[in-house]
Amino acid sequence: METACRLAARIEERLLMRNAIIEEFFSREAKHLAEACREMSERFLRGGRLLAFGRGPYATDAQHVSVEFVHPVIVGKRALPALDLSMAFQPWLDAILRPEDMVMGFGPPEGDAEVLAALASAHSRKAMVFALPGPEGWYALEAVTQDPFVHQEMVEIFYHTLWETVHVFFEHRELGQDVGESEFLYPFLGHKKQETTDVVADVAASIQMKVHDDTVLRTQLAAEQSEQIANTAVAIRERLSRGGKLILFGNGGSATDANDWALDCVLPPAGYHSIPAISLSVEAANITALANDVGAEVIFLRQLIAQARPEDVAIGISTSGGSRNVVMALEEARKRNLLTVALLGYDGGEIYRRGLADFPVIVRSDYIPRIQEVQASAYHVIRETLEVLDRGEA
Repeated sequence: METACRLAARIEERLLMRNAIIEEFFSREAKHLAEACREMSERFLRGGRLLAFGRGPYATDAQHVSVEFVHPVIVGKRALPALDLSMAFQPWLDAILRPEDMVMGFGPPEGDAEVLAALASAHSRKAMVFALPGPEGWYALEAVTQDPFVHQEMVEIFYHTLWETVHVFFEHRELGQDVGESEFLYPFLGHKKQETTDVVADVAASIQMKVHDDTVLRTQLAAEQSEQIANTAVAIRERLSRGGKLILFGNGGSATDANDWALDCVLPPAGYHSIPAISLSVEAANITALANDVGAEVIFLRQLIAQARPEDVAIGISTSGGSRNVVMALEEARKRNLLTVALLGYDGGEIYRRGLADFPVIVRSDYIPRIQEVQASAYHVIRETLEVLDRGEA
């Protein structure tokens, strides 16, 4: 009990410390981000594409960027061209880059030499370059923390705000009279025709409001669920001590989070121990074969049947709490006596109501980008806590 209390207090502190770092950064950078979004909208209208890449856990940020722009979650948003080039980013840039493109490279706080070299190459070919982080580019992010998990969470908020905001400029400029389906996000724009130069300040203020919403949600999570997160980590550690592994899965942005969590386990930050983990969301051939031949609802179920052992931990990530393929995989995991964990949004959805997760962690919001951003804090803190337990520091 004493150990659990100490862990819960540490988790609450670790969640809350993120707020000041993230709020300060976006307070300083909001106007620059708004200007970047305006430039991106102009490039998209000229036929430009967003090309993203990274290595290791940072490749999952490129995956996330691609899915956000191609498959926007806001009803009525159009697909914008984006690609994840992480598998072979320099050769791909050499082959397909055009001057109107936007190039986004991800890396750890200290930077990644290969990523920076590719960004420099793209910059020399007139592309709009985002170095995340890096010393130079159209947008060069200076790392404000050396904590790799907090850094990555801040970068996720960064590209979510780009995705949300570029649609405002894109539609505003293209339609010339209103902001389409974005109006509910940016009510100050209304239906009055405006020049995009007049919108930058208001959009910058809106970006800061989004970040503050994150702070509120993360503070709520810290106050209400630090003990639950501590108990989750302790239960996972017990399964790992029996030779178990983590089996992670989710759809879309949650798929990239599953991939990131798995990579944080097997390719951890310096000084961390490796933890056995796999992501069912990374198996593109299996996913497309199952979806094509059987149905999308079984893409995780069938993989879990093949991969699971009784000592394993099944971790489903779902912003809605009701993704059918996640539900079916958790149902099967329960039948096989796996420990079940779920990161959820909204009110926890069907997964919470039916008790399919031994340990549900719920970010109580109905807006997907904010849910995902705070879920990233939750699973990173679980990963940190597993390391604390492994070192016997609890």
